Amino acid sequence: MSSLPPPGVMRLTVRRRVIVHGRVQGVGFRFAVARAAEARAVTGWVPNRADGAVEAVFEGEPEPVESLIRFCGSGPRGRPCRPQQAHRHALQKEGREA
Repeated sequence: MSSLPPPGVMRLTVRRRVIVHGRVQGVGFRFAVARAAEARAVTGWVPNRADGAVEAVFEGEPEPVESLIRFCGSGPRGRPCRPQQAHRHALQKEGREA
């Protein structure tokens, strides 16, 4: 069964950029976020920043993206982190793959 809507039906895709401060480098944080994103069918990237934070850009359906942002706030294995949401972009994508 396909998760894609019928042809011609639009679904909302959002893009969120977050900056996560705390102990997020050298502890497997980016790996944990990548696994959590894959489980939620969210795409994006998560590079380290020179200031010790991690920047992340997530794209997908609204609820899975927001769930991933909440995951970033708790960190892997419950490590405390401080997510700071910076930019929000809402995109409309057609409900079929190109």
